[in-house]
Amino acid sequence: MICCAMAADKRPISPATIKPIGPYSPGILTRDFLYVSGQGAKNPQGQIPPDLEGQLRQCFENVKAVVDGAGLTMDHVVYTQVYLTDPTDEGPLNRVWKEYFPKSPPARSTIGVALLPATPVEMSAVAVRDLGRKKTVAPPGYPASSPLSAGVIAGDRMYLSGFLGRDINTGRIPEDPAAQVELSLDRMQATLKAAGLDFGHMVFVNPYLTGKIPMGVMNRVYATRFESGNTPARATIQVAGLPSGANIEFTGVAVLDLAKRRAVRPKNMDPSPTASPCVFAGDTLFCSAKSGFIPGVNGGIYAGTVETQLRQTMRNLLDGLEEAGMNFSNVAASNVYLDNLDEFAPMNGVYAEYFPSAPPARTTVQQLAPGKRQADAKGHWPTLEQISIVAVK
Repeated sequence: MICCAMAADKRPISPATIKPIGPYSPGILTRDFLYVSGQGAKNPQGQIPPDLEGQLRQCFENVKAVVDGAGLTMDHVVYTQVYLTDPTDEGPLNRVWKEYFPKSPPARSTIGVALLPATPVEMSAVAVRDLGRKKTVAPPGYPASSPLSAGVIAGDRMYLSGFLGRDINTGRIPEDPAAQVELSLDRMQATLKAAGLDFGHMVFVNPYLTGKIPMGVMNRVYATRFESGNTPARATIQVAGLPSGANIEFTGVAVLDLAKRRAVRPKNMDPSPTASPCVFAGDTLFCSAKSGFIPGVNGGIYAGTVETQLRQTMRNLLDGLEEAGMNFSNVAASNVYLDNLDEFAPMNGVYAEYFPSAPPARTTVQQLAPGKRQADAKGHWPTLEQISIVAVK
């Protein structure tokens, strides 16, 4: 079913078979796109199939229920993110994937995480409302046998699959971490070029990296590909694992027309060589992941609880929204990254205060094993949560 409109061109989609376990909408339909919350493996009776393929098939069925509820079909899906607690074998995922996307498949990133809320696997999705505005993109040398599209043009933007630091034809992974980052970015660049674009068209990037890629190395290589101070928004997530033994994966969104791209930076945030706080793609604002970091002089995270950190995170997100002339009512989708899913309930309690009615679509994961919680000599605490958002004006 489609619920009543909560704001112009922005409606929650709530099928009777989908029961959210937190303050989020199963789907949010905007004037051009449908954003589908991360869907797990539970069937309408609350049961989880015993085998992986059955679990994945139920994820797809749950995504399909939201897509159908918006009056669309799975052919309208242009981008997905699949979260697996064991990413070593994509075989079961690819077999089920082909059942639901036999032709013109969406772009996809596959991520290995430590834990998911009440499900062993999860999938989020984006669908375009006008199927006539969907077109798949493949760079030269991209295997015809690949079950997913390297990129998908959807209206005024392009969604890019997750590009691993691994040769897609030979499976070779360079030994040098910097070479792995270069390879991943080269593959992304080739797909952009096939669509007549370059890195300057990017509005949002997710770097996913394992512990084998030093953050400094990734940032150093990454910064050479983008204009400092005008970089895409970014959510950099360290993860438990990636497919095929890879250690780095880049995925993201590009805008086709540079005239529709505009970076937004609140005055309390300095320019960065690696990420803009938020970037417009037409009417859609993509915002970098924020944590409970207090910006400015003597900045840092000074709170030791997820609830207090989350309040500062929401303040930081609101800075970007307000600079763009928006507020939390414009948010269509969010990704929440928790240090420990045992804190799912207290996180939800605070999060719900910012979205009292018809909350955005949302995906929540615990990407790594919980970290050690202790303040350093300056009173700085480790990051317990991060949130990235997509808002529509």
